Amino acid sequence: MRAQYPELSGDAKIFVREVRAGSIEADLIPWALQGLSAVVNVIEQIQIVEKFVRTYGTVLGKYLHGSKEADATRTDLKDFMGAVSAIANDPDGRSTLQAVAFEDGKKKIRAALVFDTAQAREAQKQIEDQKLLLESSTTADHQRVLMTFKQSNVKDGVIGKRTGERVAIEDISPRDLPLIYASELAEQRIKHEVREADENVYKKGFIVDVNVQLVGGRPAGYRVTNLHQVIDLPE
Repeated sequence: MRAQYPELSGDAKIFVREVRAGSIEADLIPWALQGLSAVVNVIEQIQIVEKFVRTYGTVLGKYLHGSKEADATRTDLKDFMGAVSAIANDPDGRSTLQAVAFEDGKKKIRAALVFDTAQAREAQKQIEDQKLLLESSTTADHQRVLMTFKQSNVKDGVIGKRTGERVAIEDISPRDLPLIYASELAEQRIKHEVREADENVYKKGFIVDVNVQLVGGRPAGYRVTNLHQVIDLPE
């Protein structure tokens, strides 16, 4: 929607009608958009919101009913997981998102997305499966190399961004270089070792697949795509 109507960026609002134990109900009301009449008329606003709910419902509906969206990106999967997690974690939950317009003072539901706990849990399973598939299919320049930490950080990082951590991979470079997580799963497993390992993380070795970032033809960073194993380093 944003690509087709950039002037709406940041202006659409969801009005949460009710949040209670096991239930989230929200109305997406185009009439609430302010100051846009000169760009998009009211009828078009209604159509945009209706199209959003229908499109989002169609894509998310695939996961709710046990299948997948073939072209979904990691960002898409993260958004979908956020949409279903609260309901999936409730034993008897229900979520409703409606595109609503008021015509002649009467509320008209133009499109709706409704799902319950069982569907949300099925969606979680499908999303996790697709995340693993994406991560396992990521190609690496170097596979099963030994990585050791020279500087660690317990905080969560942003996938694809430098973390402030530095690691060494002697098979590639004698220098320690910045660490970049290219896989959410690899980050979770490595961070678990950094935060909760019984022994010092600097005494651990990580068998990983990596892509090497180059600057001027020289290694400048390691993008970890997969973690195979954690080993104890010899004394």
